[in-house]
Amino acid sequence: MNHNGHPFSRRRLLAGAAVASAVTVTGVATAPTAAAASPTHAATPLVTRDRIGSALLHTPGGGPAVARFQADFHDRLAAWLAFWSANSPAAWSAPVQVVGRVDRSGDAFTLHAVRYRRADDLHDGFAAGRVDGSHWATLASLHHHFPIVAPLPGGAVQVGDGVAGFTGSAGQLAFAVAACRELWGDRAATAVGWREHANRVLSRAGQQADVASRAGWAAFTRTSLRRGLGTESYE
Repeated sequence: MNHNGHPFSRRRLLAGAAVASAVTVTGVATAPTAAAASPTHAATPLVTRDRIGSALLHTPGGGPAVARFQADFHDRLAAWLAFWSANSPAAWSAPVQVVGRVDRSGDAFTLHAVRYRRADDLHDGFAAGRVDGSHWATLASLHHHFPIVAPLPGGAVQVGDGVAGFTGSAGQLAFAVAACRELWGDRAATAVGWREHANRVLSRAGQQADVASRAGWAAFTRTSLRRGLGTESYE
């Protein structure tokens, strides 16, 4: 299988991952995991699905899977994947596989990979453990659609159901700092001045908004997705 990462040095990427982790620990109080923070649903039947959008669901290290979801959470995952695909390069097909696991409650999902086709080859648009532009881009797309996005050891990412938007959580601030540094090249970005640095990114992308608002957070995550996947450079 081909890997389609963008050119980031391994030393710089590992440093970026460390920065994101450090911001979460030292910038503000650590946010709860997606599973812990996802909303409590009334006792409603789960829906059984073998795909997200048009992409087949696969288990990590295994083949096609059938899983049980809260219906609204499954719809939100499908909307996220369509958003990710709409902002990916034109040469990429729509995603054909999503690798991950849903928890027993049906309202938290751990993402391991997103795969698409280019010509006749299957490529990883996101792969747990591969830290590159598409890694930060996919995190941006998840932060665009979910209030809780929790990177896990090994590179998988857990998301929980809920209405998207800026909350000022530790996870969102950690992502903003890492995106400024690793996607936008602003090596001076820190937890202290994260808002100023993120707003510079928005200005660079032609967006007149404050990142600490619903519209500004949506713009920041969308432009970071497009930059990380190489769709736009905003130079």
